[in-house]
Parts: sequence; structure tokens; C-alpha cells
Amino acid sequence: MTLKIVQRKVGELTAYAANARTHSPAQVAQIAASIEEFGWTNPLLIDPDGGLIAGHGRLLAAETLGMRSVPCIVLADLTPEQTRAYVIADNQLALNAGWDDALLESELAALTASDYDLSVIGFSDKELAALAE
Repeated sequence: MTLKIVQRKVGELTAYAANARTHSPAQVAQIAASIEEFGWTNPLLIDPDGGLIAGHGRLLAAETLGMRSVPCIVLADLTPEQTRAYVIADNQLALNAGWDDALLESELAALTASDYDLSVIGFSDKELAALAE
């Protein structure tokens, strides 16, 4: 499978109506801050008709930022069942990962020592404080 990144207008994309994953306004703001800090690093996955398969939070963040177009990868070869399953898998598989606590603490300490703004990495202040203990 050859993947090609294409730009699509935000208004031409449609969220998957049965997407069970939710995105709070606070999380959408975090995603928007990440896009502002790091750029757009993860294209949306869409079907040939512009139906969103993966990236619902990123699309909401793009709308928040007033973006007119976003990078997408068109997944034209998925069956309807594969599409339905991937909408779930894309979200759940990431949750199944863990952290190497020692390495995470070391990386956070290095970022803190360089005065990097840790608010863009997704941890709350409370979580960061607990990791620093």
C-alpha cells in the first residue's frame, strides 16, 4: 500500500457518526497547542468520500485554530467492517501502551532543566508533580 498525504478542506470532511471516542474541550485545546508547538505531524485518515476514520480530535483542533485545510491520507482499500474496526483500534491500541517510568522521569527532568514549557505534552500539572516525586 502506497500512502500519499493530500490536503483537504476542513469543511469537506465528515466525522464518523458512530465514533465512540470523546474529546473534551480541554483535550481539544491540548491538541491545538500541540499543533501550534510542533506543527501538523499526524495526518487525518479518511475514506475516499472525506469520511473521517482517525483524527477526530485533530480535526476539532484544526477547526479551533481556524485552519482551512489539513493533511490527510485516503484509505481507499478498507472494507466498511475494517473501517468500523479501525476507528476503535486507532484509539484503543495507544491506550494499551505503558511508560518506562525511569526514562520518562529522566526526559521530563531534562526538559524542565532547559525551561521547556511542559504544558504542551499532555500531562496535567498534578501528573507532572507526581512524576517529579
